[in-house]
Amino acid sequence: MKAILAMAAAAVLAAASPAATVDDLAWLAGRWSREEGERWTEESWTAPRGGVMLGHSRSGRGDSLRDFEFLRVQAGADGIPAYIAQPGGGAPVAFRLVRRDATSASFENVLHDYPQRIQYARDGETLTATISLIDGSKPISWTLRRH
Repeated sequence: MKAILAMAAAAVLAAASPAATVDDLAWLAGRWSREEGERWTEESWTAPRGGVMLGHSRSGRGDSLRDFEFLRVQAGADGIPAYIAQPGGGAPVAFRLVRRDATSASFENVLHDYPQRIQYARDGETLTATISLIDGSKPISWTLRRH
C-alpha cells in the first residue's frame, strides 16, 4: 500500500506545472493604446529581463494628462510574480499573480480598496485590461491595440 501511495504522489508531483515566472508574462510586452474621440490611454511594457518587466501607463483627454502610473512585474518574496503599481508615482501597491495561461493573467490584492483584481488578456494584437473588486463586481475594462 505504501508503494502505491508513493507512486501516486510522485505522479501528482510530476504532473504539477512549474511555478510561474516573470518570463511567462512576456506576451504582455509592447506598446498598447486606444483613442476614443479626444480620450486616450497608453500602456507600455518591456520584455522580461533580469526577472523584471517595467511598464507605465497614462491617460488623458486632448492635450491634458489625467492619470499616469508606473508599473512593474517581479517575483515577490514567495517567488510568485507580483504586479506592482504606483498610481501617480505614489507608494507601490502589489497584486499577487493568482492565475495565468499563455495569453492571460490575473493579479489580486484583497486588502486593497479598489481595484482588488487586475486582469490582462491578449488576443492577437488586442490587449484587454480589466480592474474590479475581488468578486468581479465594479469592473472597468480597456481594450488596447498593439503598435
